[in-house]
Amino acid sequence: MTSPGLAPVLAEPAGTDPGPGGAPARRGPVPVAALRGLAGLAGLVAVLEVVPHTGLVSADYLPPASETVRTLGTLLAEPTFWTALGDTLTGWGVGLAVAVVAGVAAGVVIGSVPVLRAVTASTIEFLRPIPSVALIPVAVLLYGTDLRSKLLLVVYASFWQVIVQVLAGMQDVDPVAEDTARSYLLGTWGRVRHVLWPTALPYVMTGVRLAATVALILTITAELVIGAPGLGHEIAVAQVSGAVPEVYALVLVTGLLGVAVNLAARAVERRALHWHQSVRREVTA
Repeated sequence: MTSPGLAPVLAEPAGTDPGPGGAPARRGPVPVAALRGLAGLAGLVAVLEVVPHTGLVSADYLPPASETVRTLGTLLAEPTFWTALGDTLTGWGVGLAVAVVAGVAAGVVIGSVPVLRAVTASTIEFLRPIPSVALIPVAVLLYGTDLRSKLLLVVYASFWQVIVQVLAGMQDVDPVAEDTARSYLLGTWGRVRHVLWPTALPYVMTGVRLAATVALILTITAELVIGAPGLGHEIAVAQVSGAVPEVYALVLVTGLLGVAVNLAARAVERRALHWHQSVRREVTA
């Protein structure tokens, strides 16, 4: 039985109904929902543009949206911005890759050996809730403001997102499938490849998607607090300098980066799980 708290987030997409021959077909609400989302975003931009002009909030603390966009355009022409963006993406990408590889490997090994899973369960449950930001003093003492400080926080936070999902997937294997594999005399590697991994893969992709978001959050946090090079460090410098429009412009960039990371993670998930029922439902008839 799959634990509800660890089940992969693979919900059926809204706005689908069975088409001819049982194949799902898109309905009208999907584009309507997308238009509503864009309308909500446009409304937010309009509010951010109007509020500073009404005097409710001083433009010194909340510049109009148009000014933020102009500042962003200026930043895009500066080499320092692209260097900071590259530093942030480097810390995020390397940290996420290490966390995914380590989490998948550890999860498969632990989940394949019941005794090992029982021995490590309490340790995992003890270490997993520790906030990554609590390790900032340790990271600074060990590595200063080096890239390794950022990676320590990113890897630690992202690793648990992956391993917990992998362990849940390994536990969700159908006993009948396992018995069938044993009856065919499949070895350990054969069981992992043909039984355990296909079952765990949806969980793995969920863990990767969650880890990608967490890794970005910790990357920006490390840059803000530790002073490691990147967008977070540029935000801190702009804040200290009193460059309020630049602060909002950089925050907007981090938000757009988060959206891009989420969309990319979902695209990879759909690609990897093209055979899975939850993804096949999205195919238009």
